[in-house]
Amino acid sequence: MKPTAISADVLFEDHRAALKWEWVAGLGASERRFDEVAVRAARSGADLVGYLNYIHPYRVQILGEREVAYLTSASAEDCMRRVSRIIKLEPPVLIVADGKSAPDTLLSLCERAQLPMFATPESAAFVIDVLRAYLSKHFADRTSMHGVFMDILGMGVMITGESGLGKSELGLELISRGHGLVADDAVDLYRINQTTIEGRCPDLLQNLLEVRGIGLLDIKAIFGETAVRRKMRLKMFVHLVRRETLEREYERIPYEPLTQDCLGIPVRKVIIQVEAGRNIAVLVEAAVRNAILQLRGINTYQEFVERHRRAMEQGD
Repeated sequence: MKPTAISADVLFEDHRAALKWEWVAGLGASERRFDEVAVRAARSGADLVGYLNYIHPYRVQILGEREVAYLTSASAEDCMRRVSRIIKLEPPVLIVADGKSAPDTLLSLCERAQLPMFATPESAAFVIDVLRAYLSKHFADRTSMHGVFMDILGMGVMITGESGLGKSELGLELISRGHGLVADDAVDLYRINQTTIEGRCPDLLQNLLEVRGIGLLDIKAIFGETAVRRKMRLKMFVHLVRRETLEREYERIPYEPLTQDCLGIPVRKVIIQVEAGRNIAVLVEAAVRNAILQLRGINTYQEFVERHRRAMEQGD
């Protein structure tokens, strides 16, 4: 069953506290709703919200620091053309994030078109995560997620992360090391029972991996049939972050295993810092091997804590 339409004022009020946003344009269009055709066509709520660099008609568009810079870093004529293109695609709502101010041209056109626009100090990535989770609730048992879904040592691993960190390149390196690709960019996830989520590749993207600077690669044609999988059960998230994000938001050694909610099911999660000189493929393999040990009842961290306790007792 597809979700019912959500109006701009409901979206705004439901997230006023969490996103700390303001309604900065198009206040007279508070009843504006998601287009019913777009809602019916969406694989999940995740399809109804996204960054400006992946524009779809009738989709909530998020403008972060880079997107605002793109709209304002050209001549007045080019800026007007870029803003007009967004308006013509009739998004139900525009959201300016990262604490940025909306360009005057965008403000005036939104007012003229009666297109609601919100502004929030929260990061664009955080806003997208919040809204995708919110909209996906209307799909009960399925969603779509951006990332690279792999079969690594027999475990279904979803590689996610901040933009520009090389998720697809990492996927390609893992494939070259003998692991299998399920899906790149868009992954369809289905809750097949109360404890299991299955990930599949959309038909349009079957066997394909997009690498910046090279383009689309047919992994099956290049590496053979053993390099691709039709589907896998999701067992683990590997989230790639920059150093500043890791230091700001995560503990260096978490006391308890991290998890991420997906369709109401907690899934194991590992955070890996990306920086020059680190072999991320090896780190991902190590994280998966460690998860397999934990599933077998072997907890290295707890064993270390116990070893440390015994050493302290002997020292006394």
